[in-house]
Amino acid sequence: MCIDLHFHSVYSDGTATPRELARMAADLGLTAIALTDHDTMAGVAEMMEYGRRAGIEVISGIEIGALHRGRSLHLLGYGIDPGHREFTTWLGRLQQGRQERNRAILERLGRLGIVIGDDELQRFSRCGQVGRPHIAGLLMKKGIVRSMNEAFALYLGRGKPAWQSRFCYSAAETIAMIHRTGGLAVLAHPGQLDPAMRIQPRLVAELKELYLDGLEVWYPAHPRRMRRTLQALATRHGLLVTGGSDYHGANRPGSTLAGDTSGFCPPDSLLEHLRPRLGGKRSQEPHLCTDVPARTGRL
Repeated sequence: MCIDLHFHSVYSDGTATPRELARMAADLGLTAIALTDHDTMAGVAEMMEYGRRAGIEVISGIEIGALHRGRSLHLLGYGIDPGHREFTTWLGRLQQGRQERNRAILERLGRLGIVIGDDELQRFSRCGQVGRPHIAGLLMKKGIVRSMNEAFALYLGRGKPAWQSRFCYSAAETIAMIHRTGGLAVLAHPGQLDPAMRIQPRLVAELKELYLDGLEVWYPAHPRRMRRTLQALATRHGLLVTGGSDYHGANRPGSTLAGDTSGFCPPDSLLEHLRPRLGGKRSQEPHLCTDVPARTGRL
């Protein structure tokens, strides 16, 4: 049986609601799932409610961008109470950083003769964390670009005319905060940091010193040989192993949740070591964001 502990909803850069994702997971026969939106847990309570109705185990989750020695990486947090006040306040600085970046990007686009107002961007996003995907969607809507990839290649990607960095905590700060909530910190898609696998041995060792809990070994873009290498790293450092599809819906055509005909299937046996160390709690009153249109993009 398969699990999927990494995917996104309309609360960040996905195009499906938690309700739709729960239904998809049930149809695929997944036994456990985790919604891991970027820098927000706003959809987790809703995910847990619909997962419960579908008879699927739901683990609370989030994906957080962080920096380590000047390198950008993503950390997955599992088992965090969505209502944890200190964590919610801490996330507020990341969310503010996204807003500041959005304004800077709009200003740079304006200097290029592409006018998008804050109100227009908010109306377009409607729900969740607003980021580059929404700006890219508006560029497509206005006929300025034909695709998401073109929007990033011409305007929004690193080094392009409208590129703007944003605030991130360090990996040390992020791992420490996840632990203060009783959660587990896992390095997301580590193979993507260097497909040649040259930097991972030292990086994983350094993050272990910062009390990293696990590696996302199972990932669609990790070929079998890379997965074996990452598994060996996890074993060497006593790290948990997790896996997820990183599904974003229509934002990434051709991608799906785990357990479909592609053959990607993180085994549910991974939960044997994960469950005993999870300390998160369920929020009792989900704030729903279910009636939103599909959208495209990346954060």
